[in-house]
Amino acid sequence: MEDFGGRLASVWSELRPTTRGLVERALQTASAPPAPTRSPNAPYDARADHELSRLLSALDERALEKDASLEAEKENQLRHIADTCAGVLQEKTRSAEVFAQLVRRAARRRDYARVDALADALTGFAPSEICELARSQDAIVHALACEALAQFPTSVLIGLLSDPVDSEIARDALRRQAVDYGSEEARQIVSALAQVDASNDEL
Repeated sequence: MEDFGGRLASVWSELRPTTRGLVERALQTASAPPAPTRSPNAPYDARADHELSRLLSALDERALEKDASLEAEKENQLRHIADTCAGVLQEKTRSAEVFAQLVRRAARRRDYARVDALADALTGFAPSEICELARSQDAIVHALACEALAQFPTSVLIGLLSDPVDSEIARDALRRQAVDYGSEEARQIVSALAQVDASNDEL
């Protein structure tokens, strides 16, 4: 990393050995980042998420810098490391913040296959994390999260209705299930909620 400048070298040196090993193993296994696969039973390491997110930001920022001192071969190597880091994050993350970072990165590159892969990865996220993404100001992140929530079992969305933070997002998802997907269970819940709202307005 020293070849790419002081900031990157500093970020790399601050990684824990286990986090650094994730990137090193991914770089050794293939010349291009493999299609990420997510194991639902794999333990989640939030600290590694944060460290890899910082590393990816530093790598992307360095790749965008116009620096005549960086040879073409080094530029290609830098982008490869960044793409590999993004692939590791996509496989491991369950964080709304990191997911949004990856979506913005893929959209900026017009890598729509990657955006689709990220959308598929949302099935491994907790509903509360997806609700957070649904509140995003980023249109693509928002759309992916809303679509993912609409695919959740209606019972899961009903469970979110008691959450003061996520209840409105859950209502929107239930309305979408009722209207777009013709779910009778969701339609009944939406109708019941509307009746409760009407009763409260009359009080």
